[in-house]
Amino acid sequence: MSGSVRCKRGVMQRSWLTAMCCLLSLPWCGFVLAAAELPRAGTVFQARDTLDTAADGLQDAQQCLEGLRWKPADFKVTLESPRENEGDLLVRFPSPVSSGNGINDLVSMEWYAARDKDRRPCAADCVIVVHESGRGMTVGRIFARGLNAQGLHTFLIHLPGYGARRTPDADRAEKMLDGLKQAVADVRRARDAAASLPLISGRVFGVQGTSLGGFVTSTAGGLDKGFDRVFILLAGGNLHDVVLQGQKDAAKVRQRLEALGVKAEQIRELARPVEPLRVAHRLRPQSTWLYSGKYDDVVPPACSHALASAAKLPAGHHIEMAADHYSGILYLPAVIAEIRTKMNPESAVELPAVGADGSGQGN
Repeated sequence: MSGSVRCKRGVMQRSWLTAMCCLLSLPWCGFVLAAAELPRAGTVFQARDTLDTAADGLQDAQQCLEGLRWKPADFKVTLESPRENEGDLLVRFPSPVSSGNGINDLVSMEWYAARDKDRRPCAADCVIVVHESGRGMTVGRIFARGLNAQGLHTFLIHLPGYGARRTPDADRAEKMLDGLKQAVADVRRARDAAASLPLISGRVFGVQGTSLGGFVTSTAGGLDKGFDRVFILLAGGNLHDVVLQGQKDAAKVRQRLEALGVKAEQIRELARPVEPLRVAHRLRPQSTWLYSGKYDDVVPPACSHALASAAKLPAGHHIEMAADHYSGILYLPAVIAEIRTKMNPESAVELPAVGADGSGQGN
């Protein structure tokens, strides 16, 4: 069962108006504390992993966890000056999984600091944002900036081979699937890196991922109960089916792999270690939301439905947008406003999904 969102001209016009009203009406910060200063570039903080992968009764899930987890440890979080128009600070910390490349193994994420109505930094909850496969991370930054504008601290994490972690061989197709195991670990550790920073309230930790980032988010969210809210956009389960059957971006990856002589069965094996369906039952249904496209030809709808079923998402937690993989961007204002509402600690996580026309669409 899933919510359904219409995409007619009049509805979409109302959607934008409704969403933008929500964006403007919400408070700048989740709760009121005295304004504070952001720490300076060069400041180092001490953090520790809180990863707690409790044993799973399903053998396949247990094997998946054993392949993804690492021994919790102390680690340092260092702040650097940001690149132009890329947040307030750049947060760096070591990946818990080594690729053997020092540049890639130092995780980076852009910190967009929450501010009060006077534009002063303030305490608030935070969301880790996991970007799509595009090198520009455009949609990831839309989410990071949009949620930040509504009073949340947001951290746009750079996946392996992206942003400040980019290396000359980052575009090799075989590295995309191979690097997803590291990506899952990095996203989970990002939660604890953020927790070590000042102004992070620690009340609610959210994670949001789009497309490629959505698959990473699904698996990272299933590791343990580290994230209080999980928001997945234009993704699903059966990652190998996306590579083997998906069009456009997925087809490009498939063609590059085929050119390297990588066969279908090898693609399945490369995707298996991070397959979301293996740990989907570990996601907390009442605090997980999936937004998919009814006409998505990159991530087939069957893949999204497979994840919703495996995670046992309740009514209103799988929202189907009347869009394909790219026109779904029209719904981002509504989705961002909805995420902000569901990040409120006082809000019941069972809130019905809000459709793109501003009406409740839970069923």
